[in-house]
Amino acid sequence: MRATTRLALLGTSVALAVTAVGATSAQADDGGAGDITIDKVVVNGGKPVVVGTTNVVSAKVSVTATDNSGIAKTSYISGDGPGPNFATIWYDDGDITCVKAGATTSTCSGTLTFDPQASTGFADNAAAGTWNLGALVSANDFDYIHRDAAGTFKVQRASKLTVNASPEPVKKGKAVTVTGKLSRANWEDNLYHGYAGQSVKLQFRKKGSSTYTTVKTIKTDSTGNLKTTVTAATDGYFRYSFAGTSTTPAVNAAGDFVDVQ
Repeated sequence: MRATTRLALLGTSVALAVTAVGATSAQADDGGAGDITIDKVVVNGGKPVVVGTTNVVSAKVSVTATDNSGIAKTSYISGDGPGPNFATIWYDDGDITCVKAGATTSTCSGTLTFDPQASTGFADNAAAGTWNLGALVSANDFDYIHRDAAGTFKVQRASKLTVNASPEPVKKGKAVTVTGKLSRANWEDNLYHGYAGQSVKLQFRKKGSSTYTTVKTIKTDSTGNLKTTVTAATDGYFRYSFAGTSTTPAVNAAGDFVDVQ
């Protein structure tokens, strides 16, 4: 029995079970023989893998390797995350396809999938962070190379950001109250919860302009809520903008128009 290609945002007890079932002896530590090299790994086009609360997310992974005899196959490609959390795809299961880039170099590709609603019910937020991409590659002359961390990538909790500016319309020179909320996916209950203590920029775009400028920076409260006031000056759009963290991607709220009279 091989480890499933669908993760996988799993808590400790489940992830250990997956590791025990799916691991091979070659996965124990780095190793190899001969002059084979792993030249490049790419996960999700170099972008973080962002996972929400409901949909399975697929991330293309590829491993480029070189040997003077040519590449035979990449036996497996694995994602190993904090927690621990683990996902693997296998060549022998048809999950990995290798394409020659020349007589000595091939790129082997497949897809890792991330399920925030794993059937086990043990999904947890520890999976957010930096993951290692591991691989075992063999050559036609039986050279091989294994790396637990041939590269790294990030798995992040999807974020949402709202904004509401009021009153509307408003008289010039009067106060505009701008509220909103920053939230992110919680993989333990599959809901979005407020992201507390985060710096968020309030930005404004004049009517007829395509550029937002930062008015001020405030922090979310203990439940992720935002609230501040500004003076109405001209028609335009207010939005909140969050720069992101290592576990949560950047996000902008859709602009809310205010008519200043």
